[in-house]
Amino acid sequence: MPQTPFEIPCVILSGGKSQRMGEDKSLLPFGSSNSLIEYQYNRLKPYFSDTFISSKTNKFLFLKDSSKLILDENKDIYSPILALQTILKRFDKVFIITVDTPFVRIETIKELIENSDNYDVIIAKDEEKIHNLCGVFSNSCLKIINLMIEENIHKINYLIKQTNFKEINFNYKNEFININNRTEYQRAIDII
Repeated sequence: MPQTPFEIPCVILSGGKSQRMGEDKSLLPFGSSNSLIEYQYNRLKPYFSDTFISSKTNKFLFLKDSSKLILDENKDIYSPILALQTILKRFDKVFIITVDTPFVRIETIKELIENSDNYDVIIAKDEEKIHNLCGVFSNSCLKIINLMIEENIHKINYLIKQTNFKEINFNYKNEFININNRTEYQRAIDII
């Protein structure tokens, strides 16, 4: 029996440059889906009250409902801080994940959401690194984000350190594989 959807929305970040990949990684074929973004969207959609994609442009042929697209207000600068500003103007609290982390388990997401009530930000980490863009963000971060943008500071880690935040450790093998280049893409294809 499927679980009740999480009450907060999910936003998949898919507006990066994909410089290391050499082409838009969100549009690469993945699993039985036509693209990585379609795979990630369809995988997460059943678990959330609402699921959205954040991007600079509408490049997603599979997305029939344009209201599920959050277009970044700033088209010239590629920064997750700018994307977060746009997203948090719209939502009080949201689960954020990147398009290029397709193996984050639903159990991990559930734990992050369930532990997020007393924090501005709650993010995942493993033994190798902190995953700043896999977690729950509250719009209480907006004031700090606005100041950061005024001062031209675009580091997610800087934002997190300015908030009431928590990191939760997860050690599930391959969960946080991040697809940034051809080698990582091939590894993810082999896993799926």
